[in-house]
This record gives sequence, structure tokens and C-alpha cells, in this order.
Amino acid sequence: MTKSDSPLRTLGAAAMALATAFAVVACGSTAGNSAAPPAAGSHNGHAGQPPAAPQPLRAGERFLDLKMAEAYTPAPPEGGGTDEYRCQVIDPGLTEAAFLTGTQVMPENVALAHHAIVYAVPPGGAALVRAQDAKTPGAGWQCFGGTGVVGADVESEDESADPGATWVETWAPGATETLFTQDVGFKLEPGSLLILQMHYNLLATDGKPAGSDRSAVRLRLTDGTPQTRELDTFPLDAPTELPCTADESGPLCDRAASIADVTKRFGSEVGETADRQVAECGQSAPKPGNTQTCDHAVPSPMTLFAGFGHMHLLGRAIKVELNPGKANAKVVLDVPQFDFDNQRLVQLPSPVDIGPGDTLRVTCTHDAGLRKRLPQLSKLPPRYVVWGDGTSDEMCAGIMTVSPRKS
Repeated sequence: MTKSDSPLRTLGAAAMALATAFAVVACGSTAGNSAAPPAAGSHNGHAGQPPAAPQPLRAGERFLDLKMAEAYTPAPPEGGGTDEYRCQVIDPGLTEAAFLTGTQVMPENVALAHHAIVYAVPPGGAALVRAQDAKTPGAGWQCFGGTGVVGADVESEDESADPGATWVETWAPGATETLFTQDVGFKLEPGSLLILQMHYNLLATDGKPAGSDRSAVRLRLTDGTPQTRELDTFPLDAPTELPCTADESGPLCDRAASIADVTKRFGSEVGETADRQVAECGQSAPKPGNTQTCDHAVPSPMTLFAGFGHMHLLGRAIKVELNPGKANAKVVLDVPQFDFDNQRLVQLPSPVDIGPGDTLRVTCTHDAGLRKRLPQLSKLPPRYVVWGDGTSDEMCAGIMTVSPRKS
């Protein structure tokens, strides 16, 4: 499916930006985001355990084993802390198109590897990725929340120059592949690249370097058939309007000041998202509170196969409902206990056909009280939290794995 006929083109700019940064396809886990709510001291790393053994190849499939170009010794970012997000470019060397039907990350140093994300970059975005890599000394570049690739002029933080990266896999200790039984997959064109984002945790060494890592990625590929359905993503976003708690105060507890801060850090397109979402969701004014919701009309015929909930560190729960309040209402994604470090793709029990006239509602609940309990946020000034790309910002996105259909 080309971008010209993709359902993503009918969505708002905020959802489009999210789709390229956080799209999920056919590989993840069916377990869902079912871990307990974050507690004091969470997001501090997992006990090292090796990746699960790969599931057997199915008819027509092949494995392609890839590895980071060189070992990397993680170190915390400037200003301290115990976490580093490092992105590495990996070239699968594809000379012919193939369908991606499964992905598995295999960390070399499981004592340091907290979680990982694999992004696929189409050929048209490859030059931007190469430019980003060349601008940063050493192996890869620091990144959080996405690929960190923002165009040839990295200092501009121009999110409109995103290379079109698609999130195709999340790894956390114990995670395995999700293998759909249907004839579906994500199409990789010749010249596509992968970006491997590794989250390294250095809590055990008080933020000091503690060995190197050269992680690997195993792709499950197939040539496909004329009947193979190409997967895409349908992102559903809602506003984040999370005020400071009753016992917090400070300049950034003012919504306008917080939006100005987001704009300063990420540019006007991201800074305008909060107000744009309020308007796109049919609200006359922001509604501060822990829970936010937004209805999205389905623009064209498609089939739902799976869903994925994305928030940041203050996220508590996310749900996506089909046609809420109607006789054919159905919950298609339910993550009642969201965990940032356990973000997983959740398959539907069976595919669901949807189309014009249907509505998908996304609902997110955040908890500003977690700010004091999380190491990444506890030393930051309190703020009125709106949509943004940083650790102290938030998102609300239900990202549905879909395939278009003619009728």
C-alpha cells in the first residue's frame, strides 16, 4: 500500500507524526501491557535474562541475522542519570522487496539492556539516517522516545524532516515474536534500513560505564504472494492535559508556560500539538484532568489485526473502543496497567473489519503523582504535562495494526 492511499493521510498532523515515529506492525508480543502499575523505583532496569529461543520457520520464511556494526559502551547523558538511549543504524542489504513477518532482538549484554525498539526506515529516509549517524562521533547517537533523526540539520530539531521510520518491534526481557496466522506482513523495499534503539540502564553502577554491548537482530522474512496483505498503522491520539498535583507548584504548572517550554525544546510543530488535539477532538477548550479521550472516524475500509498503546512515564492505562455506546461496541485494545518498560503489541482474538461510519475511541489515564517516584522525573521541576517528545512530556496513542481492504 502506498502512502497516497494510506488511511494515515486522513489523520491530523499530530497523529501523522506519531505514526512515523511509533508505528507497530506484525511483530511483538501477544502478552500485552499487563505488568503492574509503575511503583517507586520502577524503570530502573530488569534482571538480565537471555532472549527467548526463536519459533520455527514457517513455509516460505527465512531468517536474516544482523548485528550492530561495532560494540558500544553505554554512558549516561550529560547532566547525570543512569539511563542511555542509543540508536544504531543496521543495513539489512535488501536487493529485493520482502515482507517482514517477525523480528527478534538479541541483546549481547543482558545485564545492561533494559529494552530495545527496532525501526524500519524506507529507502527515501535512508540519507537522513546516514547523515544523523555521521554527525555523531562514535557508534550511533543518543535518542529518546523515537529515532532521534530530525533531518540533515540535526540542530534544527525539525520533526517534519522525520525519515518515515516505522516501529516494528519492541524487546523486553522474556519477550518473544508475535506470529500472525494470517498471510500478512510489513513490506520492506530494497534499500530500507533498520534503526536499533537500545535502552541501557546503569543503575547498578551508579551511572558509570559497565562494559560494552553489540546486540543483534533477527528478521523473519518471506517473499509473499499476490494474496499477502500489506500491514499499515492507524494511529489514534488524544490530548494530554495533566495538571500539577495539589502539593506541587512552579512556573511550568501553568499550561501556557509548559507549551512554550515544549515549543522551545522541540519546535513549533510539536508545540502546537496540544491546542491542535483539543480542536481535532471536538473540544471547545482544554479539560485538565487525569483521563482524556478522543473519537476518530474510520476513513476507509480496513481490517484490524492488533493494537499497541503508547504513553510515557506517567501513563497508567489506555483503551481503544470500537463504536462505543452502540449495539456493536467492542473493546479492541485494553491496557489497564500500563508500564513504559513493557510496551507490547496485542493481537485481537480475531481480525475485525471496519470502515466508514465506524468510530474508534482512544482513552488514556495519566498520574502526575508518579513524578516524585520515578528517578527520571523526580529531580525535574513539576509541570502541567502536555503532548511532547521528552521524558517529562507525555503522549496518548493507540496505534492499530491494520490492512486496507476494497470494501
